[in-house]
Amino acid sequence: MSRAPTYTSLYSSAKSNQRPRDSLELASLASTTPTSSNASRSSSPSGISSSRKLSLSAEDPLSISNPAGATPQRPLTHSRSFSVSSAFDFASNLFPLSTTAAGYASLGSAQNGTLDVVGGASLEKHKSITYLNGLSLIIGIIIGSGIFSSPAQITTNAGSPGASLIVWLMAGVLAWTGAASFAELGGAIPLNGGAQVYLAKIFGDLFGFLFTWCSVFVLKPGSAAIIAIIFGEYIVRAFNPSSTSADPLPDTSSSIIWINKGISLLGLTLVTTLNCISTKLTIRTSDFFMFFKFLALLSIAITGLMVAITNRTLTSYAPNQDWKTESWFAGTSRNPSNWAVALYAGLWAFDGWDNTNFVLGEFRNPMQDLPRVIHTAMPLVILSYLLATLSYTLVLPSKTIASSNTIAVTFGTRVIGPAGALILALMVAASCFGALNVTTFTSGRLVYAAGKEGFFPSIFGTLGMPGSSAHHRANDHDDHHNHNPSRLSRLLGDANGHGIGFTPIPAMTFNALLTAAYVLVGEFGTLVTFYGVAGYSFYFLTVLGLLVLRAREPRLDRPYRTWLSTPIIFCCVSLFLLSRAVFAKPVQALVVVAFVAAGVP
Repeated sequence: MSRAPTYTSLYSSAKSNQRPRDSLELASLASTTPTSSNASRSSSPSGISSSRKLSLSAEDPLSISNPAGATPQRPLTHSRSFSVSSAFDFASNLFPLSTTAAGYASLGSAQNGTLDVVGGASLEKHKSITYLNGLSLIIGIIIGSGIFSSPAQITTNAGSPGASLIVWLMAGVLAWTGAASFAELGGAIPLNGGAQVYLAKIFGDLFGFLFTWCSVFVLKPGSAAIIAIIFGEYIVRAFNPSSTSADPLPDTSSSIIWINKGISLLGLTLVTTLNCISTKLTIRTSDFFMFFKFLALLSIAITGLMVAITNRTLTSYAPNQDWKTESWFAGTSRNPSNWAVALYAGLWAFDGWDNTNFVLGEFRNPMQDLPRVIHTAMPLVILSYLLATLSYTLVLPSKTIASSNTIAVTFGTRVIGPAGALILALMVAASCFGALNVTTFTSGRLVYAAGKEGFFPSIFGTLGMPGSSAHHRANDHDDHHNHNPSRLSRLLGDANGHGIGFTPIPAMTFNALLTAAYVLVGEFGTLVTFYGVAGYSFYFLTVLGLLVLRAREPRLDRPYRTWLSTPIIFCCVSLFLLSRAVFAKPVQALVVVAFVAAGVP
């Protein structure tokens, strides 16, 4: 029996006639409906390379079934075979991004079996996200609970109102530099998955898998659990008569704690259900909460300015006068560690700037919209945060801000009274609900991308409910359209005849179960350090990968190029933050290292 030609031989025979592939073609490959094709492999005892699954048959630029791959000058007649060396390929001779659709498939020995073709029913082929939707996604996840909880930590560590404003500005600019760097990576690699895809394509599968390992099992569900619990606490406070004091504190009794958790789980169940119904329903919900959040922050800013101008409130409380009589920088901390902690708190409030990249493959016009989304959302969020912080300072003394973990409720109580506490509590709860909705949306896409890559079981890379007619495997073709949708499907379902359920339901369910486990455990003290070390380690590596990619692939088409100083600044500040966290809490840093190491296969 003759051996099928390997990918190496196919590439060698066609290389002389093949023009370089750029990211515009890569994007078109992600949105092209493939024709049927066969995939074969030669024998080998090894496993399946996870990196192979985005560069198979129908999306292969060397395949005749691919419109971008077959050219008059290079008619190919071979069906593609696959050569991989192990369950995870970490070879250094990665294929250049400019010459392959997936761009990171390393080469090795041949294998047995048949691989599922990634090219049928996939989210990337049914683009539904517009510029406004992308804007609502990134703003919806950034503006969550941070601006209502972080001011205390920032004021405590910065030491003065002026220094606090500087920290907020620094955190916003740093997040902006990271988002701009991700915009360039997203334009060059326009696929779902965010940092997972970028790390895998630039540094190899191991880095992409370790990011997925940390994000899926700790970072994403942990963050969602924190937001869900804050949502539950504020709902309880809104309807709890004891929460009308000047600085309401949560009831620590066992019954109230479990009521909080129960409401948190109800909120998580609701947003997961919304995300499972359709992408259309999710992004419309996100659009609504984006405008609501801006309205809430704008109302806080206007109220604070009116109190400062009139020197009056609707209660007997006398507004703060310190901003008039004392220096704004009196008591500013000179300790770098305190500034690092304050900056961490600010970055927590800005966290989520990378989430649009997780769903980039579903954008209708990713090349143009991603940079526009980022450079519109980030300045708007920074300005909103600065105005809200300024408003807090004009109404409340620094000591009150530093001692209150419910600054928005305290603000409403002092200015309006019990009704203000109720209104602000509901506003914060709604803001958390909107952030939880977007977090669930992007987290499910990360699990979905990991399932398609082969990092997780293949069921997580499928769409619809397993066992139902809406269930689509990654290798199914696009013949599952519902050509006679019901009125409910037309109202809530996705376009192109897919209706209700054309979402990664297994991935969403898996993420919801993990998040629910964190809600029930409720121990989040060490998660902040885990975010600081693990989260920014991967952020650093991803943005560093941008510089590596520029050196390795100078001819790769980049629809958007950020300034060279942008990724350099982000990397330098990230290293400073990481070093301070390691020296401040070495034990927790070692736990992070151990957890990441546990993910090495």
